[in-house]
Amino acid sequence: MKRVLMDIDTNLFRLALLENGEPVEFYVERKQTESLVGNVYAGRVETVVPNLQAAFVDIGTGKNGYLYYGNTRAASGVEKENRPKAGDTLVVQVEKDAVGTKGAVLTRNISFAGKFLALLPNEGGEIGVSRKITNEAERRRMQEIMEELLPSDCGAIVRTNGAGRSKEEFQKELESLLQKWQSVKQAEYRKAPALLWQENIPVLKAARDFYSADLDSVVVNDKETYELLAATGDFSREGQPKLELYEEKTPLFASFYAESKLEKALSQKVWLKSGGYLVIEETEACVVIDVNSAKAAGRGDLEKMILKTNLEAAEEAAKQMRLRNLSGIIIIDFIDMVQEESRNILTKTLKAAVEKDRVKTVVVGMTELGLMQVTRKKTKPSLLKQTTTNCRSCEGSGRVFSIDWTAAKMRRETKTIFAGTICRKVLVKADARLLQVYLSNGFAEEMARVYGGEVLTESVANAAFGEFEILRMETKHTQNL
Repeated sequence: MKRVLMDIDTNLFRLALLENGEPVEFYVERKQTESLVGNVYAGRVETVVPNLQAAFVDIGTGKNGYLYYGNTRAASGVEKENRPKAGDTLVVQVEKDAVGTKGAVLTRNISFAGKFLALLPNEGGEIGVSRKITNEAERRRMQEIMEELLPSDCGAIVRTNGAGRSKEEFQKELESLLQKWQSVKQAEYRKAPALLWQENIPVLKAARDFYSADLDSVVVNDKETYELLAATGDFSREGQPKLELYEEKTPLFASFYAESKLEKALSQKVWLKSGGYLVIEETEACVVIDVNSAKAAGRGDLEKMILKTNLEAAEEAAKQMRLRNLSGIIIIDFIDMVQEESRNILTKTLKAAVEKDRVKTVVVGMTELGLMQVTRKKTKPSLLKQTTTNCRSCEGSGRVFSIDWTAAKMRRETKTIFAGTICRKVLVKADARLLQVYLSNGFAEEMARVYGGEVLTESVANAAFGEFEILRMETKHTQNL
């Protein structure tokens, strides 16, 4: 049983893909940060960096996008005619959303994705079939259909969902995708930067991305969204998923037991049935998954116990990568194993586990240090980044300075004011516990004796940990606490 839940709130769109009642993918999108992936722009080249074979392009979104114009990452002699110049107008498509301070990743290879096909304009003769379709007869059939239907200047890739589809279904979708391309061609001479084509609104885009032959139903808790999806015609015929409007009082995710599992998908620690656990840490450079034996340790043969825990961890790691949308470089630190055979079994198990993922995931293998290397295609931010924001106290590091470190910093700043200015009175605002450490060992008396300065304090209720403010005072209006 495969089901998609769409929870529509005022400013938030949440989606859960359930397989046999268990969530395997979560997706969250805030209206103020909607994904730009798939949008086509007329962009203006701002800067070209030849040694990176890259250009930074203004597409009108506030951050310049990154466009790689080389043929390959290792290309050394890129043809000059391929190199854009500052001021050029280019038609580009967003390949990956902006993350942090980095702008969106752009491409000049425009494509339009449907449920069964991906259209590749200006790539005549290029016809591909998803590698997940392994039946050779079916691959040849689809290849022949595409050769017959495609215009000479366009290419296409048949997606996994295209298996078993009729010529008429391919033709209908191809006509829709060609209309999108015609809309872009008619608008490409607009003054840059300009949006030429906006990808479908989130619910329609999600419905397309998760649409598959084995999808049983889509459940929506918003009537307007339900009617929008019903109008597509993708849920009305035999063999298509069922579209359901959820109208119960219990929240949609809670009704299908997905709410608590979403919260677990945001926690750092994941327990295994064997008693071991994973610790998942996302950083700017990569994702690290650490495997720990914990309660599983000390049970029988050590090598067998370690292999069993690692195999369970491999299955869970693959599940968590998909559930949390972890991407980029992923390093898994499994428990060390002595036997080469055990390491080979582990690698094979992980490769089999990631095949269930609809996002391209490659198990590269183990390093000399025994760290498993995995790459997963990056298109959208991880679930954690979709649902959280940087802490104002720790500035996104996940840690804050100790109370002693902070109090010492406050004392240094106070001394600097008294030693370097004519000010002789300061008001220090902070949490009561922080102020207590700040004033310890007679600090106020020391300031009066050494500098002739007066230190006043004011306790601030609900102040963030480590937050303080030191104000220079000209007149007396606050009493010591």
